[in-house]
Amino acid sequence: MVGRKELDMLTKTLLAAARTAAAVAALVALPALAQQPATPVCANCHADSHTSIALGPHGAKNDAAGTMCQACHGDAAAHAKDPMKVKVQNRLAKTATAEERTAVCMTCHAGNRQLTFWESGKHSKNDVACSNCHNIHAKAGNPRIAQFQTSTRDNEAEICGTCHQQIRAATLKPSRHPIQEGKVKCSDCHNPHGALTHAMVKQETVNQQCQSCHADKRGPYVFSHPAVTENCLSCHNPHGSSHQFLLNEKVPNLCQDCHDWSRHPGTFYGGQHGWTITDRTGATGLGQTGQPGPAPNAGAYNPSASTRLVARACLNCHNAIHGSNAPGNRGKFLIR
Repeated sequence: MVGRKELDMLTKTLLAAARTAAAVAALVALPALAQQPATPVCANCHADSHTSIALGPHGAKNDAAGTMCQACHGDAAAHAKDPMKVKVQNRLAKTATAEERTAVCMTCHAGNRQLTFWESGKHSKNDVACSNCHNIHAKAGNPRIAQFQTSTRDNEAEICGTCHQQIRAATLKPSRHPIQEGKVKCSDCHNPHGALTHAMVKQETVNQQCQSCHADKRGPYVFSHPAVTENCLSCHNPHGSSHQFLLNEKVPNLCQDCHDWSRHPGTFYGGQHGWTITDRTGATGLGQTGQPGPAPNAGAYNPSASTRLVARACLNCHNAIHGSNAPGNRGKFLIR
């Protein structure tokens, strides 16, 4: 049985331990409290705008005077004294020019590496400002629902597609990169903040850009396909196509854009031989192949079906279309 003296000592010990734990918790919480920015004066009226950046890098550096707010929206000292009469000269207003709106962001972000070639990029030259694509005051806690994903940001394809509508239409075709699903982003290939290359691709050439993912097509090959070496876009549309493998045309028509009279097929896939074969039989024998003519002893039109374009693609034999290291004629003609 515990005596009164022992009970008093146990109570004092527990109280001392509780005070020690409370003191330790307070010391641990001090740095966290110190990191929390003070509520700026702007939040008294613009609570939604303050809340939307509270967890972002812009809100993290804000203070009671609203320094970050004024860094973008201009001096608000007079506005804070008399909000009804004095309006802030908003440099990010829609009435401001693209150059003026971009200059606001550049006061802090000019040193970013991805903005090195901003002034030489297509967006800058076409009066596209940062605020056309970016919005730091997106509604907090109310995420936008994009296709196949839920996040506070839209798919890049949706943002870029508002201006590049023809490209967006291509990304919806049957053969395409998984752009709409968010697995491949526009910025994986392009730098929207400016580049010196064609179409602002990240790599120096289109081929290097494609090969950054499709490394198996890089080579080197003993026997290379000149069209592939020159430009991948000679055969493929990277944004989407109605033909398999993002091809610009259906094989063999695509191949015949270059190989129209060399060896075979030559006229094998010509317009007169593609789908119908007809002949004239008479006293002189076989007439012009592919031309309509009467059947023997009859005046009726007698076309017959052709299967020359059915399941007979060039790739059935020339399967190493990007290049080959096979010896002899097998490699030279990119065949099996």
